[in-house]
Amino acid sequence: MAVDSTSQPARTAVAHTGESTEAAQGGGGLPQFKFEFWGGQIVWLLLIFAVLYTLLAKVFVPRLRRVLDVRAQTIASAVEQAKAVQVEADAQAAAAKAEIEQARAASRALAAEANARATADLNKRQAAEDERLAGELAQAEDRIRGLRDAAMSNVSGIAVETAQAIVERLTGAKTTAAEIQAAGQGAA
Repeated sequence: MAVDSTSQPARTAVAHTGESTEAAQGGGGLPQFKFEFWGGQIVWLLLIFAVLYTLLAKVFVPRLRRVLDVRAQTIASAVEQAKAVQVEADAQAAAAKAEIEQARAASRALAAEANARATADLNKRQAAEDERLAGELAQAEDRIRGLRDAAMSNVSGIAVETAQAIVERLTGAKTTAAEIQAAGQGAA
């Protein structure tokens, strides 16, 4: 393939010319910073700001305000309800405390009454037992007196017999019980 040497530089010149016109028109850099575009940018900025402000003022902020108001109202009603429940719970606690105190007082009274009945019953039984023991003691004392009197009457008989035996051994003579008793009364 043969290349035409005259056509090659012409093409290169045309290509360089196209690039230079683009560079001359764009001026290089960002179009936002060129003064010729600022008017349109400011109009669009104001238009977008107005639309966004209108949307925020008329749509989003009222919805947000309603949500916040509903939330605040819900919280306020929940707090009021909690206060009411707390007051009711306090009243029920006070009533329960009063019932407990009444029950304690009743149980103390019942215990005191039972203790009094038990003490009275014990005293009654103890008095009856004391009376029974006093009767048995009197009977025992009567038996002891009877046994003592019997023993004492036997002692004088035994003393007379012993005295007879002693006199008989010492003197060798037999004495009678009447003689010994007469001698004992004379010595007393």
